[in-house]
Amino acid sequence: MFESATFEGDAKFDSVTFEGDARFHTATFKGAAGFAWATFMGHTWFTSAAFEGAARFTEAVFNGEAWFASTTFQSNAGFGRATFDGHAGFASATFRNDAWFASTTFKRNATFHLTVFESVAWFMSAAFERDAWFESATFKRRASFDSAAFRNGAEFGATTFESDAGFGAATFEGDVRFGSATFVQAVSVGPLVCTGRVMLSEAVFGGPATFDFATRRLECRRTRWSSTAEIRLRYATVDFAHAVFEYPLTIAAEADLFVLPDGSQLAEDSLVSSPGSGVRVASLRGVDAAHLVLSDVDLSGCLFAGTVHLDQLRLEGACTFDAVPPAMHWLRWPPVRFTERRSLAEEHHWRASQPGAIHGWNVAVLGAGRVGPLQLAPVYRALRKAFEDGKHEPGAADFYYGEMEMRRHAGDIPRSERGLLTTYWALSGYGLRASRAMAWLGAAMLLTIVLLMAVGLARDTPKQTATGTIPAGGGKITFEIDKDDPKNPTGNRFTGERFEQALNVTLNSVVFRSSGQDLTTSGTYIEMVSRLTEPVLLGLAVLAVRNRVKR
Repeated sequence: MFESATFEGDAKFDSVTFEGDARFHTATFKGAAGFAWATFMGHTWFTSAAFEGAARFTEAVFNGEAWFASTTFQSNAGFGRATFDGHAGFASATFRNDAWFASTTFKRNATFHLTVFESVAWFMSAAFERDAWFESATFKRRASFDSAAFRNGAEFGATTFESDAGFGAATFEGDVRFGSATFVQAVSVGPLVCTGRVMLSEAVFGGPATFDFATRRLECRRTRWSSTAEIRLRYATVDFAHAVFEYPLTIAAEADLFVLPDGSQLAEDSLVSSPGSGVRVASLRGVDAAHLVLSDVDLSGCLFAGTVHLDQLRLEGACTFDAVPPAMHWLRWPPVRFTERRSLAEEHHWRASQPGAIHGWNVAVLGAGRVGPLQLAPVYRALRKAFEDGKHEPGAADFYYGEMEMRRHAGDIPRSERGLLTTYWALSGYGLRASRAMAWLGAAMLLTIVLLMAVGLARDTPKQTATGTIPAGGGKITFEIDKDDPKNPTGNRFTGERFEQALNVTLNSVVFRSSGQDLTTSGTYIEMVSRLTEPVLLGLAVLAVRNRVKR
């Protein structure tokens, strides 16, 4: 209709209804182009058109497909409150001045692939009812998507934001992808709501970054931060595998609703079905944790194997880990009961994969990989040091227990060392289970008492005898004092008197003292063994208590 046409002055099509297709392919508008309140009943083509003056499409209605591919807008382009009932194609278009899409409605797919916005791009309160494609677009100044509604997927992959990107109060009902996007300067994204996934994998942030997301999942695999960053989240599960950052980066759970600049709270109605607003970290594999701070996050499912400088990780607030199965398992012999302690998700995965694994260990999800005790021992060691540096000794004790467990099950240590570790574990839980050491101490004392009553205490108290010789001619008398050897007991050996004597010997043995009681030869050896083993068990119990209460 107007293909390749040139409009020297202003082109006035305000409130005009185009009944059929409107063709302005390669048209040139040297003056202002007015299409405000226009209605396009058929398809519309402005491909490769050139608008040298202002382009006004305010409240225009496009019933068919609208194509602005490779179009150049030299001046302001106004599409505010316009309605696109069909596909809206702005691929490879160039906006050299402000682009206004405020309150615009896109009922079909909106394509801004390779589009260049040289000035401010205004998409406030825009409604994208289908997919929104901004892949490989360039925003040289601020991109404002505040209060925009994306009811399906939103693609910002490989997009370049040379200035700030505003998504305050934006809502995404599908996934939003920023994969391989580049944020050149300082950026503050959000607060926004996404019921799907926020994907920042392989994105690059050149300046300080602040994110406020209420979303179900945040993926930051191989994302690169070149400055400080703070990520405040609600509901989210975070995957940070192989992310790169050289400056402090904080991942924190936000307990309260996000507050917008006008003082109102960000609505999260689309996320109310989510299981709580807590934040869970899924993976830190390949991350250099020297500058990482985690605050109030759930680490029960986090994968740590392969994390660098894990001992320098800072944990603040209520950071929780998984626990071992607490119940007693009687269906196997000997019965097994795991005492409560913090554990890693990867230990769960390894134990669940072992033949004859007991119920309660979590099975690895797809893609979690497979690690064993050799890989987990240094992870536990690093986390133990992180807790010790944070003056959280009781927490560090749990990770010491996990480290020793992995060492005991590792296949690279000699059998003698494994036997020693097994003994240490059985007697006192690596010096961390006072109840276990006290139980063994009680059993040892009871056995000692029984053995002493049976064969250790003499039948009677040996009597002393004095013998002397008087010289025939008188003089000095010499006496020799002797004592009978203890006699082995006979008759009823388990009497109250003998129990009291045996208890006295045993209690003295616990504190490494000799009772002075007359014992048989067997009783002497029983006391010697008792004085060696029982103080050790008492010391292990004291050590376990100290490890649990010291600060």
